[in-house]
Amino acid sequence: MASSKKAIYAAILGNFAIAVTKFLGAAVSGSSAMLTEGIHSLVDTGNGGLLLLGIRRSKRPPDEQHPYGYGKSLYFYTLIVAVLIFGLGGGISLYEGILHTLDPGHGGPTGATVFGYTIGGLTLNTIVLVSAIIFEGFAFRTAWQEFNKVRGDQGLLDAIRSSKDPTTFTVLFEDSAAMAGLIVALLGVHLTEALHMPIIDGIASILIGLILCAVASFLVWESKKLLLGEAADPEMRADIRRIAREDGTVADVHRMMTLYMGPNTLVLNMDLQFDESLNAEEVAAAIDRIEQEIRKRHAPVQFIFIEAESLTGRRAAQESSST
Repeated sequence: MASSKKAIYAAILGNFAIAVTKFLGAAVSGSSAMLTEGIHSLVDTGNGGLLLLGIRRSKRPPDEQHPYGYGKSLYFYTLIVAVLIFGLGGGISLYEGILHTLDPGHGGPTGATVFGYTIGGLTLNTIVLVSAIIFEGFAFRTAWQEFNKVRGDQGLLDAIRSSKDPTTFTVLFEDSAAMAGLIVALLGVHLTEALHMPIIDGIASILIGLILCAVASFLVWESKKLLLGEAADPEMRADIRRIAREDGTVADVHRMMTLYMGPNTLVLNMDLQFDESLNAEEVAAAIDRIEQEIRKRHAPVQFIFIEAESLTGRRAAQESSST
């Protein structure tokens, strides 16, 4: 979780610096499009705050209303962030792009005079966008480094699918989308100037909107899976079965169910069939050993419910039903 916070703080600082840069560009140029981009970056800054709020609320201890804790708060706030990226980020970019495409003369800086020096529209756009790319680059670099620490030897998509802490890859994807959008915007303004085709600026904005909507849709899908509840990965489930069987008192492992209630909170329910020679005290001691070993090897397993059945109990139940 510490890695997630570091990436989020870097994203907040980067997006705030980008927002300030764009607002300054809008102030000296009078560009409504640049003002809209400044609002977009300000929304991204707020998204980082929402993720931090989600982390904080997810750490609240269990209570009577939420006996398994508040871990899923993090998934809820991640979903809100994805919706904001889609609606405000992608939506505003698509709206501006369509306006520019239908009316190529709409918006855009026409130049400004700063400290007695006249800065052309292309130069002003370039300064603002290059500065934003630099700030975003630092944020992306931090997010990538922290994500690599978490994923280990896993591939990118495998790490995302198996991760139960969505904050790190959410920041990574948000920064990636923002970086791609800035590069598209920079290419768009230069192609517009070089080819004397203002419509290219609108097309670039539409592409930015599509990039943001695609990333947001992916994040919504991942958040939905986590909110619905996911089981532990097959490797962990197999190891838990192995722990139970290695105790020596367990004859068989029947039903086993796992459910993540948060990034570091896993609920485990399993039915164990114990050897017929065990008495109640020995079964209880075996359950304690198994629970301790499971928690030792798998820290996320916070809640364990074991239903015990001996071979003698099963025979008695079968004889009773047959008579």
